[in-house]
Amino acid sequence: MSPCPAYPTGVEEAPVFIERTSVGLDVHARSIVAAAIDGVTGEVVQERLVPDPQVVIGWLLRLPGPVAVTYEAGPTGFGLARAITAAGLRCQVAAPSKLLRPARDRVKTDARDAVMLARLLRLDEIVAVRVPTITQEAARDLVRAREDVRGDLMRARHRVSKLALRHGHVYYGGKAWTLAHDAWLRRIRFEQPGTAAAFEADYEQVQLTLARRDRLDTAITMMAADSEFTPVTRRLCCLRGISTLTGFALAVEIGDWHRLSGATIGSYLGLVPTERSSGEKRSQGGITKTGNTHARRLLTEAAWHHKPAYRRGKTILERWSAAPAPVVARADAGNRRLHARWVTLDARKKKHTVACTAIARELAGWCWSLAVMDD
Repeated sequence: MSPCPAYPTGVEEAPVFIERTSVGLDVHARSIVAAAIDGVTGEVVQERLVPDPQVVIGWLLRLPGPVAVTYEAGPTGFGLARAITAAGLRCQVAAPSKLLRPARDRVKTDARDAVMLARLLRLDEIVAVRVPTITQEAARDLVRAREDVRGDLMRARHRVSKLALRHGHVYYGGKAWTLAHDAWLRRIRFEQPGTAAAFEADYEQVQLTLARRDRLDTAITMMAADSEFTPVTRRLCCLRGISTLTGFALAVEIGDWHRLSGATIGSYLGLVPTERSSGEKRSQGGITKTGNTHARRLLTEAAWHHKPAYRRGKTILERWSAAPAPVVARADAGNRRLHARWVTLDARKKKHTVACTAIARELAGWCWSLAVMDD
């Protein structure tokens, strides 16, 4: 009997679940519902546990080993996953948006969710998210706090400007929210005490939010200068439109750049078109907008900076001085390429928003190529 032929080039073997017991955890703030499937006997064991890692690990260690565990990513964070991994058990944190759920399943309970997770884990159908380290999660908390303050500041400024507009106060002295605009706001007077009190409260909120933003900017700048993200941040800042705050935020949000590629980072950030194709028909729409919203917004804002003519000014040269020569050469090539793409898309009369999205998608690829370079 002849031996089995080898697999063709490009075909890989499907992953195989090697542990005896697969465990699904439905984790909540005050309770955890667990379900374990024994691969030898087929027995299903269910238990309701308190949300204490030591209690959960004690229950897992009493199961027939080896054991693999999964639970959905959520507001409870990654502390449980770190504790289970430290105990010597394999733990995957599942991406909720990637779970395969029956379309006609109209009954949803914690127990059923736990069993479903255990079954998907046994079938190796869990799409896992990356579990950050404690220091990486702390940096991400800082970046996202800065993003929250940005939104708070925008809303506070809108309240001030719209309140002034409703009472006939319109600023004509140039750009808003400059020193001159701030002086104009201070000179506004209202006849009604209630309106004056409301305006003062909104204006005070703007000033307090600005102070919060400045404190967070200082903390981010200090961390960007001396942390595990410093090399990647400096490389990313060699591209136009990426400041220290933007580069650090991208480095933190993406984390491990090596798990992606230049061809997949666009889809990872939701910058590729949606598609509905069947048979001979192929239909594409707007971008998917999946993945990391913060990183996608930063790249879109940075893409606008590549529209003006490319000149190597003082700021970009200062950033290049802190990076190795190969990084500078690649960043220079990326800057030229992205500006040329803007020129081409403008010549084709593309809408500016569509062109910016295309540039952002390509900028993501250039960021990846710089992030994975060796110093």
